[in-house]
Order: sequence, then C-alpha cells, then structure tokens
Amino acid sequence: MRKTILLVAACIVSMLATAQIFEVVSVQELAGASFEDARVAGISPKGDYILMTNGANQGLKRYDIASGVMTKLTDAEGAGFNVQLSRDGQEIIFRERFTGADKLRYNNIIRANIGANTKKVLARDQVNNDMLVSPDAKVVLTNSECKMYITKNGKKIHIAPQGDEVNYIWASLSPNQKKILYYVSEMGCFVCNIDGSNSQLIGVDCRAPQWYDNNTIVSMNDQDDGHFTTASAIMAYTLDGKVQTLTSPDMIAMYPFAAEGKVVFSTLQGKTYLLTVK
Repeated sequence: MRKTILLVAACIVSMLATAQIFEVVSVQELAGASFEDARVAGISPKGDYILMTNGANQGLKRYDIASGVMTKLTDAEGAGFNVQLSRDGQEIIFRERFTGADKLRYNNIIRANIGANTKKVLARDQVNNDMLVSPDAKVVLTNSECKMYITKNGKKIHIAPQGDEVNYIWASLSPNQKKILYYVSEMGCFVCNIDGSNSQLIGVDCRAPQWYDNNTIVSMNDQDDGHFTTASAIMAYTLDGKVQTLTSPDMIAMYPFAAEGKVVFSTLQGKTYLLTVK
C-alpha cells in the first residue's frame, strides 16, 4: 500500500508546473556566519538577523546581517533545534539539553530577550524534546514523538491527516495560523487545514520545509548515496502547484529559513548564504 501511495505521489509531483516564483536578485555569502559545520537555525521575522548552530544543534549564535556581528547566545546542547521566535523578533525560546543523574535525557526550556540580553528558565527537566512554542502564539502546534497536536482556546486536538501509522516531522503553522505544513516520512511534504482536513501534497522531495508566506514554501531537495549527501538544492513551492529551484547545482545547499525578501541557508561545507528575492 505504501509503495502505491509513493508511486501516485511521484506522478503528481512530476505534473507540477515548473515556473518562476521568485526573482533571485542576489546570492551573497555571509562570511561572518560561515564556519565549520555551520547550519542556519532560524531567521527573525523582519529578516535583520539569523540564528546559527552546527550540524549537531550544539550552541546558538545571533548573526546581525547588516553589521556582520556574531553574538553567542549559548553553548548548550540541543539549543539549535526547533528554535521559536516571537513575531517582533525580540524574544526566542530554545532548549538546553543535558543528561540527569539517572542517565536520562532532559531539557531546560529557556526564553531569551535578544535586545535586553536576558534569559529566563520557563521549564526545568522536561523530557519531551518537541514542545517549544512561539512566545506569542494564540494557536499552538506541537510535533511530539512524530505526532501532531493543535491547541486552541485551551482545547488540544490530535491531527493525523495521513493516519496514525506514519511519522510526522518538520511541522509548522502558516503565518496566518490557518494551515499546517508537515513532512511524512517516505511520503513527502503536505499542507492541511488546522483541523487536519483538505490534505494537499506539496512535493515528495520537499524536505525541511519552511513557510515563506501563507502561499509559498521553501525547502531543500537533498540526495544521498546511503552514506553521504551528494547533492541538495533550495526549492520554492506554491500551494497552487508552482515549483522553482533557487540555487545552482555547484553547491550543496541545505536547511533554508525565510523572511520577506530573504532566504538564508548553509552549505554542506559550512558556508552560509543570503538569497535576496522579490
């Protein structure tokens, strides 16, 4: 049954229209945000700074795009995974992962104010790794243990558009909080309404997807030989079926994040780039 679903999905994707979604104005390496094993962990809603970590999500740094200044926020393990930002970009929420005396893995959930350079512990010794929530969210999406849940007006609902037998990862809410973007292992990237209805395939190879706006998604299309990543391109998709490759084949571009007019990503070699688009 799974193979049949994948075959149908691949046929659908092959029929998607390849078209220009963005005009790529420039591609610029951000030398100050390029380092060994660099990976982008987020971008502020205004696009004035990006958050940097490494391939193991160790530590978190803030890179100011205009000045090129990098500021260390934490060296904590796990801090670069699923960082949440407030709508004004002034606050972020991240985890500090550690091993307890019982040899189990725990997280402290930290809320940091970027401007004031202050930190507050929101929760200590949390076992769940996937419960970070944006500081000003009214509708809350949690992606816990490869399952999705929506909490609205105090009511928590389990969302499973492709059924309970599959794993849901890379889940996020659209900016207007009306749709959910998510990836299903071995099936592809989908968008559905926040109640789980009207599930729509975006792309089979649309991995690590992120919202650009309510109608546009950026992602990576990575390929490997079973051991190493051999190629990866940054892609753009629209909900009405348009697809565009944004990067050239001479770089292995991975894990994009987007703000209006900007797409940032890092390469396998640890170089970080800013795509200016319109």
